[in-house]
Amino acid sequence: MGLFDVFKSEPPKLTVRLALPAGLLYMMASDGEIEAEEIGQLQSVVGGDQELVNTAIKYLRSVKYEQFLIDATAILSEQQKMCVLINMADSLLSDGRAEQSEQQAFGKALAQFGITEDRFKPYFETIAIKNNRSIF
Repeated sequence: MGLFDVFKSEPPKLTVRLALPAGLLYMMASDGEIEAEEIGQLQSVVGGDQELVNTAIKYLRSVKYEQFLIDATAILSEQQKMCVLINMADSLLSDGRAEQSEQQAFGKALAQFGITEDRFKPYFETIAIKNNRSIF
């Protein structure tokens, strides 16, 4: 046992329930900033379940995004994957911008989940309209 082994802990196991807030957190963190709008959207999605958010944060800090995508692909149904993607897109657009890093992270999720851009386009367009408050 090494001197610093006492500080090591296993990351939480990815579950279907954890996949959604974890996916949102990866998306929120992909541009290096977490905006207030994104936090609000996360809280709305998890229904204020702070324990779930804390577990998702611990997961995010322990597991690389690419590994999350691989693990999520293995446990989520097609409908669950689409739900995660829709919420990730909503988070991505919640601050009114789509940074290059966010676009790349989202593209990785689409590809890993086996969803084409053409298939996702109607959802994305709807979310873009929903988050376009400048029209008012």
